[in-house]
Amino acid sequence: MSKKGKVLVAMSGGIDSTVTAVMLHEQGYEVIGITMKTWDYAAVGGSKKETGCCSLDSINDARAIAVDLGFSHFIVDIRDEFGDYVIDNFVDEYLAGRTPNPCVLCNTHIKWEALLKRADAMDCEFIATGHYAQLNELNGRHYVSKGLDENKDQSYVLWGISQSCLSRTMFPMGKYNKPVIKQMARDMGYLDIANKSESYEICFVPDNDYRGFLKRRMPDLEARVDGGLFVDTEGRKLGTHKGYPFYTIGQRKGLGMAFGKPMFVTEIFPETNTVVLGEEKDLERNGMWVGKLNMQKYASITDRTPAITKVRYKHDGESSILYQKDDRIKVEFMHEVSAIAPGQSAVFYEGNDVIGGGNIFSNFKIER
Repeated sequence: MSKKGKVLVAMSGGIDSTVTAVMLHEQGYEVIGITMKTWDYAAVGGSKKETGCCSLDSINDARAIAVDLGFSHFIVDIRDEFGDYVIDNFVDEYLAGRTPNPCVLCNTHIKWEALLKRADAMDCEFIATGHYAQLNELNGRHYVSKGLDENKDQSYVLWGISQSCLSRTMFPMGKYNKPVIKQMARDMGYLDIANKSESYEICFVPDNDYRGFLKRRMPDLEARVDGGLFVDTEGRKLGTHKGYPFYTIGQRKGLGMAFGKPMFVTEIFPETNTVVLGEEKDLERNGMWVGKLNMQKYASITDRTPAITKVRYKHDGESSILYQKDDRIKVEFMHEVSAIAPGQSAVFYEGNDVIGGGNIFSNFKIER
């Protein structure tokens, strides 16, 4: 038994989780590796070769690391849990005219709970992942902070993790830049893993074609929604479209029509199968409502709490004021923000620290 304790490491077979496991092993922790099979792409008729954390090659890579270093490794099939919750939500959100964020949902409700369940069964005090984020504690509360590498920071997708889960989590990658991690992998002798290309696609949509995924999942969907209306911001008919679930807020390409100027999806009305198109300026909003909250650094906020708020993963964030309204937060931005999409996550920051986050329910414009 290690004096430092036992840690269950989520291993995808990629560079970050590999270096995480090796680093903790070398630091003297008793490491147990676990690889979670979340999705079988062939189950929905996907034509692209399965890649990423769920592929056989990745699972074998993770197991090979464990064998090389002499620690235990387990494969856990959570496809039923994942599919029932994450996949169904993904489809339901598009059918509701929203843009889902499955990675956040998976982290919050599937991966961490699955990891802790297995950690308890194996008497592991900690769980660890290869996320680029850091963990801190203040007044007994645990919270995520941005990783040192701003280009790789993953704090945005971790806002939903509970206090009980965070209290037992480790993010060893958070204090390093990606180039340093790649060099570590090379120095450890894992050249193939160091040179692996990284995927930024949704794990169950490896061809990055969510429309094709929806069609395979619901074979009658296309026929049900085809022929809806494109309208402008004044409600004037512009043409017909292929069905509202196949469009997202901010979309410019793939509209299937020429307008003589760039046009963007600004609103979606599923009840009438209507998609509103406007110019880029019509995407700008300075307010939104956020619900399904999870608070991290503070248990609650007071009215007029200042924060930097991100409305999507690659958003730099915008200065804002937060107002607590029962189980929701009203966000008022200091400047206009483009393409705020209901269904996406809003994450509130104080400096580098995650105050909390939630799901965007609606956006609005305040006349100033």
